[in-house]
Amino acid sequence: MPMHIAALLFLGVSAGILSGMFGVGGGIIIVPALVLLFGMTQQSAIATSLVALLLPVGLLGVIEYYHSGKISTTNIWIALLIAAGLFTGAYFGAKIAIHLSSDTLRKAFAVFMGIVALHLWFK
Repeated sequence: MPMHIAALLFLGVSAGILSGMFGVGGGIIIVPALVLLFGMTQQSAIATSLVALLLPVGLLGVIEYYHSGKISTTNIWIALLIAAGLFTGAYFGAKIAIHLSSDTLRKAFAVFMGIVALHLWFK
């Protein structure tokens, strides 16, 4: 596998923490990270993210990507590693978020989204 297992687990944990803090996940965190950090195509990153978030939100999307040949065995293993990190990370993200004020959390989310937007814009 061309990507390191630890890096994929870290991506899952990071996405889980941010998901627990901000209520975000695949489209905002995992997809840009797979494209920008792991060199996946946009479609492959979306398909991989959907596999990671399969039940219940992504099932129909996963089926469609599978039928179009966009999901490989490698994508499935990558997604399972990310999912393991999401499971744990969401718990810690929620623990962090409940101790922050609404104002601080809103501003942190805005900064995070701005950073992602700049990376996508200038990539």
